[in-house]
Amino acid sequence: MTARDRALGAFYGLAVGDALGMPTQALPRATVSRLFGSLDGFHAGPAENELSAGLPAGRTTDDTDQAVIVAECLVAGGGRADPHLLARRLLAWQQQMEAAGSADLLGPSTLRALRLLTAGAEPSTTGRWGDTDGAAMRVAPLGIATHPGSLAALCAAVADLDRLTHDTTIANAGACAVAAVVSAGVDGATWADALPFGLVAAGAGGRLGSYVPGADVARRIGWALDLVRDADDDTLLDLVDVLVGTSVATQEAVPAAFAIASRAGADPWRAALLGARLGGDSDTIAAMAGAMVGACTGLSALPAHAVDQVRRVNDLHLEPLVDDLLRLRGAR
Repeated sequence: MTARDRALGAFYGLAVGDALGMPTQALPRATVSRLFGSLDGFHAGPAENELSAGLPAGRTTDDTDQAVIVAECLVAGGGRADPHLLARRLLAWQQQMEAAGSADLLGPSTLRALRLLTAGAEPSTTGRWGDTDGAAMRVAPLGIATHPGSLAALCAAVADLDRLTHDTTIANAGACAVAAVVSAGVDGATWADALPFGLVAAGAGGRLGSYVPGADVARRIGWALDLVRDADDDTLLDLVDVLVGTSVATQEAVPAAFAIASRAGADPWRAALLGARLGGDSDTIAAMAGAMVGACTGLSALPAHAVDQVRRVNDLHLEPLVDDLLRLRGAR
């Protein structure tokens, strides 16, 4: 398995998880079960979901769109996303979605930061209170573009990317954890090998950025992993839903994604399905789990029909972008 296959597994794993979670996002788990049973594939957005009603099966959300924007900004900047370019791209995406009548828009931390920037604030100050999971959901391209050889360099790159919208200890901890697993996976690590690196990265990331109150992300990930260690699928989902949490809070969503990924083994499709069945911020949890497991297993571990549907429905062509990210990785 090549680094390219693993990098494609990460990026398409993110997109597949995002699309699986599109119809279930923001719904209670009981409603997800009532509408979809044991969800086993893509579904259109149901009328009961005010965020995704009417969207076709296989459509991705802002998780994939923002990850693509981050990737393109990294490529344009030779490995560093210029904050002004990133801000322009995110604002343009928001305006495009608003014009299309979409209810699925930028998350609270990102939107607050971009409003401050538009009002004249410096980009080094706009992410002061951004502690939600938007940083972790879109960080996979940085993991693809960055070699895992230096944890300090990886976490510094994540914190630099997060500064515009999520310049906090909590957001950096979650984003560093996800980026580290993806980076190690692309380098050839199995999930079992990449997981400890992600935990150490979460601890290191939790020392970067501005302090905000909240639970320690690294310890929450470790606790969540222990909580679900011997759980079957139904018990796993119950535990994650009720105890770990599925909100947009980084200290809930990132541990939830790790817990889901840990039970999926070497199967990114299963990881994404489990995340999508949760409800809550299920598109993001499934996207992060799919990206992390996909990096450790490669594109070939994802069902070809699922990847084809996501490509077709979203006119998504990630191969050239992944090749550019891998060239950045080789140059560092």
